[in-house]
Amino acid sequence: MDFDRLIDEAWPALERVPLEPWTLRHSLGVTKRANSVLVSGLPADLAEAVGEAEKFYAERGGSTVFSLGTSAPAEVDSLLEARGYRLADPTLVMVASPAPGGRPAHEVRIEDHPWPAWLDTWAGVEGRDPEVGGRICAGVPAWYAAVEEDGAPVAVGRGVPQGDTLGIYCMATRPGARRRGLARSVLRALVRHAGLASAYLVVTEGNVGAQSLYRGEGFEPRGAYHYRVS
Repeated sequence: MDFDRLIDEAWPALERVPLEPWTLRHSLGVTKRANSVLVSGLPADLAEAVGEAEKFYAERGGSTVFSLGTSAPAEVDSLLEARGYRLADPTLVMVASPAPGGRPAHEVRIEDHPWPAWLDTWAGVEGRDPEVGGRICAGVPAWYAAVEEDGAPVAVGRGVPQGDTLGIYCMATRPGARRRGLARSVLRALVRHAGLASAYLVVTEGNVGAQSLYRGEGFEPRGAYHYRVS
């Protein structure tokens, strides 16, 4: 799988500007993924391309961030490190193939669009702007799942169908509802609803609790990426 492409397509930036062979992405600061340079090759003049990227983000009032995955040449990472860019958020790409088939232990609501309370739960847990997050979500077809209590979502997730695989995103559980298996139910419900051959998700290396959950559902590391931040 081309994870760099899948991840980019599943969480589409609001503004995309080509800087061949890279893509400059900007989405008002909501997530590094949608506010970073997607590095997918080596430009003819690497130093010049980095300078153009720095100008782009400076004009928008943000830090310059590079996303470095499997398609990123080692020369790019080395140059950024030499220029003082710090490494941030090393992340695993985990894949389940075949897709897990367990039944959710809780009732899970699934819709074709994120409803306001779903966005509020995701944004509240992640510390994001729900309006911008909703605009990003609207960029591609997806399913939105939630375990609700008293009519309000307490655990949510998002599933993006991409060919024969399902991208799992926006997994978030309110602090008071954790350690009750709700995230597992959300994950299982999305996978069963999609009915696709495989599924993948991304999780930071430091989030060992989530990794344990995902391993228990048949997900194993298949790739990785990290950011360099000015």
